[in-house]
Amino acid sequence: QVQLVESGGGLVQPGGSLTLSCAASGFIFSSYAMAWYRQAPGKERELVASISSDSLYSNYAGSVEGRFTISRDNAKSTMYLEMKSLQLEDRGVYSCAKGASAFSGPFGSWGQGTQVTVSS
Repeated sequence: QVQLVESGGGLVQPGGSLTLSCAASGFIFSSYAMAWYRQAPGKERELVASISSDSLYSNYAGSVEGRFTISRDNAKSTMYLEMKSLQLEDRGVYSCAKGASAFSGPFGSWGQGTQVTVSS
């Protein structure tokens, strides 16, 4: 079955950087779009970024555009989220999700998530 395991979260000061990883198994990773979501305390889960199966297309939430970069390594069945210039508003549990096709969602089969804390 689909398994997604996130890692790389932690505590970082405002302005700092983190890179998250999502290790996938149980499906043909290279055939599906993938996405990162986050959920802050008391808020609904929101889509942060998505990437097509071949890495040619990516989309970002407006709040992270220019600061976050989504990427993937199909040979390693792993997706990444490089986060720079982190702000307090970026805190939350970040989860990866599998798309329904090579280019889009709906996204599901969530991982357990990794906590990102931005604090001075």
